[in-house]
Amino acid sequence: MAEFTMELNDEQKEVRDWLHGFAADVIRPAAAEWDEREETPWPVIQEAAKVGIYSLDFYAQQFFDPTGLGIPMAMEELFWGDAGIALSIVGTGLAAVGVLANGTEEQIGTWIPQMYGDQNDVKVAAFCSSEPDAGSDVASMRTRAVYDEAKDEWVINGTKTWATNGGIANVHVVVAVVDPELGSKGHASFIVPPGTSGLTQGQKFKKHGIRASHTAEVVLDGVRVPGSCLLGGKEKLDERLARAREKAKAGGERVKNAAMATFEASRPAVGAMAVGTARAAYEVALEYATTREQFGRPIIDNQGVAFQLADMRTQIDAARLLVWRASWMAVNNRPFTAAEGSMSKLFASETAKKVTAQAIQILGGNGYTREYPVERMHRDSAIYTIFEGTSEIQRLVIARTLAGMPIR
Repeated sequence: MAEFTMELNDEQKEVRDWLHGFAADVIRPAAAEWDEREETPWPVIQEAAKVGIYSLDFYAQQFFDPTGLGIPMAMEELFWGDAGIALSIVGTGLAAVGVLANGTEEQIGTWIPQMYGDQNDVKVAAFCSSEPDAGSDVASMRTRAVYDEAKDEWVINGTKTWATNGGIANVHVVVAVVDPELGSKGHASFIVPPGTSGLTQGQKFKKHGIRASHTAEVVLDGVRVPGSCLLGGKEKLDERLARAREKAKAGGERVKNAAMATFEASRPAVGAMAVGTARAAYEVALEYATTREQFGRPIIDNQGVAFQLADMRTQIDAARLLVWRASWMAVNNRPFTAAEGSMSKLFASETAKKVTAQAIQILGGNGYTREYPVERMHRDSAIYTIFEGTSEIQRLVIARTLAGMPIR
């Protein structure tokens, strides 16, 4: 087991500095333009592919960092550059992880390369889970997948929403209900190959923040995919459903809590994104406060400003430590006995909203304009308290875990 340390090793520092340089030199200069355009920043994604950031190999290396700090470190630096562009770069990773976690070796080898494309022809992928009536309540999912045994095909019908890269993706990974009686344990994931008939993009959302990241509905109307597109295969699915039925009879709460452990392990990555945005806003505010003069002295000399900056930095560092703790626990298979994953996401996301608002206040009228990036950072920060479970859901998970109550 890797020992926890507060110090990044030399290799981690090298990767961090490399990512920071890309964020500073490539992402930040493009941030305002793509925020205004509200379009996928294909040229920036292509640059990321050329240097090796937009690739499965890079994320796999960070994911298997034995300290658990590879992914949060990478997320913080990229989102320090700009949240919308960074999400466009890392969004494909969610679909790729879905295939890695559930797919066969053949499926992994076939589909993940198609998700990324290559340096000259980059592609993106979409993970489609949320629905108009099933966001936090995944058990209410309505998208159905029915097996056509005669043709060895799955027929999928339903509507997905809030899908990053939805409709523009080369490959879509779709979660659908195969056994409604089992709730969330009756779900399965499917690959929808490029050009599949019946899959269309629905509404593209015009968002408050992260505008450079494409978010849309995905409509599945009689979509037929080969049996080989069921992640993990039919035999594995049948075995899993049979076990779920037996466990549901014996005590379903154990099944639900096992599923919750997966969410707990993934939430620190979102917390790291929030830390990156908060840190970026804090740095802008700090520089402004040390150079902006009023009444013959820098405004940081005023306690009202100085104390805000002190609180901002303290909260950012505390959020990072919570993220690092949860990430280390996840990679070392330590149980989240106090919902530490949700804690990290909750505190970091709320910190990002608060810090970016304080940054605007410190910059005054300038902070309220688009001439300074804190206005955009504040808009972007709102998403962290919403996706991957709202702050209210995080508090519910933490409270029920502390009370020893089942999490539904």
